[in-house]
Amino acid sequence: MSTSGRRVGRPRAQPRPDNGLSPRQELLAAAAELFTTHGYTATTTRAVAERAGMRQASMYHYVGGKEDLLAELLEGTVTPSLALARALLADRSRPAERRLWELARADVELLCAGPHNLGALYLLPEVRAARFAPFRAARADLKSAYAALLAATSAGAALPPDELAVRADLLFALIEGVILIPRPPAPTLASATADAALRVAAC
Repeated sequence: MSTSGRRVGRPRAQPRPDNGLSPRQELLAAAAELFTTHGYTATTTRAVAERAGMRQASMYHYVGGKEDLLAELLEGTVTPSLALARALLADRSRPAERRLWELARADVELLCAGPHNLGALYLLPEVRAARFAPFRAARADLKSAYAALLAATSAGAALPPDELAVRADLLFALIEGVILIPRPPAPTLASATADAALRVAAC
């Protein structure tokens, strides 16, 4: 009996090169490509499964369906930045201006990472459904973290609450606005956006 190093799993629709990804990761990569190029509504689970090199029935061994894939892709664009934001808020050893700049740069790098513009999926009407409440909550928490860092800066501390809220809205819109920039982005985009964020914050 052969004992090759191939992964054991569900049968595949057609052979694919071994790229080191797990079946779930292959499904996510396929979904990212198809959702951003063909549209979420127009993409079928069969198309995702075939693009990932497996049968449609096998796909449900790894995910519950399109909504699960979309939710995981969306959350992956927010949760790393939210974790960093919480760490930066807890770090009082450096000026808030520097921490705000670092968050902005890292957030832009995350939004621009990978070959597909996953941030564009934020605009889907389907994202308003209950299934995506965790993503929306994480995104709201990230925005609140930006506002808290802004309030901790010398300029932000001098602002009245209404103006601080407006600045926080503008700051968050600036960061997420990078999803409108064609791929691939300029190598300096993350740093330039972080610099602009401090100007918006009047730091």
